[in-house]
Order: sequence, then structure tokens, then C-alpha cells
Amino acid sequence: MISIYPASSRYSADHGWLQSNFSFSFGDYYDPDNTGFGPLRVFNDDTIQGGRGFGAHPHREMEIVSVVLQGQLKHEDSTGHSAVTTFGEVQRMSAGTGIIHSEMNPSEEPVTLLQLWFTPDRKGLEPSYETSRYELSALKNALLPVVSNRSGEGVAHIHQDMTIYLSELEGGRELLFEQPEGRRIFVFVMEGGLTLNGEQALSRRDAARITGTPSLRVRSEQGAQWMLIDLPY
Repeated sequence: MISIYPASSRYSADHGWLQSNFSFSFGDYYDPDNTGFGPLRVFNDDTIQGGRGFGAHPHREMEIVSVVLQGQLKHEDSTGHSAVTTFGEVQRMSAGTGIIHSEMNPSEEPVTLLQLWFTPDRKGLEPSYETSRYELSALKNALLPVVSNRSGEGVAHIHQDMTIYLSELEGGRELLFEQPEGRRIFVFVMEGGLTLNGEQALSRRDAARITGTPSLRVRSEQGAQWMLIDLPY
């Protein structure tokens, strides 16, 4: 089954320095029927103005991934890590038994990012952090793994049986994604548009939650930048 969630269905908040769109319950937004999709608990589409951000705050027992789409994001945490991430890079933080971190925009230009939270496959992990870089050219008409529990060059490791893929489909091209029975797929369109299995259409910032569909044909007539997440139940 393919369920489409238009961009307009997301909860939006404008704080001046921060514009946020929540795909799932988060912060002041709570919908008991929309608290996650498998281990995916948070999918936020944020834009942070220059020189602003989230000051030091704690997390526990969560895998947190930040994908920068435009601008710069600076991370600092209580384990001593500090890094600035830009387009073409991914942050992964395992909060584990407890970590304090901050996320700031160190530049004068806005930063746009996707932040995803996943429940880990086990509790009590030692907190950890890493950044990874992927080749932009490798996105062309391919599904490029950027975060996974399986190792690979340029792939951030996550403590969950899942993989985040990024892709840039040219107009008139398509890809086939297959997975074992009994898993989930989450699709999100950053730019452009897609058609799923020749029927369901997605536009910019639309998402799809997919179950019972181990074979997914993804096509773009106009071109698209998009994300696919392979998830367990």
C-alpha cells in the first residue's frame, strides 16, 4: 500500500529565525495517529537563519541524522565533537545513554536541513557522533546509500536495521527498488516530482509511506532530488 502525504499536510511552525515542517508529532505538535513509521520517529524539514540555532540540549536513546540541503550546520556536543556540515555531507549522532549537543548556523546565509530521528535497535549504547561525505555525481540516476547499519565508503553507520538513500533522477528516467517482504519504505521529494509504480504522483516536499510493496518503480518526468528510506517493521 502506498499512502501519499502532501507537503501541505505537514505541521508548519514559523518562529522567525526558524521555519519548520514536521512530518510526525514533534514538540508542540502532537497527533496520536501520527507518531512515527516503524523506527522513524521524526522527519523535520527546517530552515535556520544565519547566526541562530538550537543551544545546548540533551538527548537519550535516539539515532539522529541531519542531511544538509543548503548552507552550513555547526554541531558541538558533550563528547568533544565539533564539526560544520554542508551540502553533500551527513551528520549521524547516537544519543545512547545521554548526550548534550547544540546545532547552530555559523554563517550569514540560511541553512536548510532534514533532521530524522530513529529508535535504535538496542538501548544503552555509548554516545557517538560522525560526519560523512558522499559524491554528488554518484546520485545521478542511482540510489546512493548515505546512512546504513551496513558499512561502506561514505556511509554513516546507524544502530538500526535500515538504510537512507539519496538520488537525483533526470527527466524521463526511472529506478527500481526491491526489498524483502515485511519491510517499509519512506519516500520524500526534496525537489521536482516522482511517480510511484506508475500511479501515485509526488511533488516537491511530498512524502509517501509504503507497506506491503516490496517492488517499487520510481520514475520522474521532470527530474527530481529525493530520498528513500528502507525500514523494518
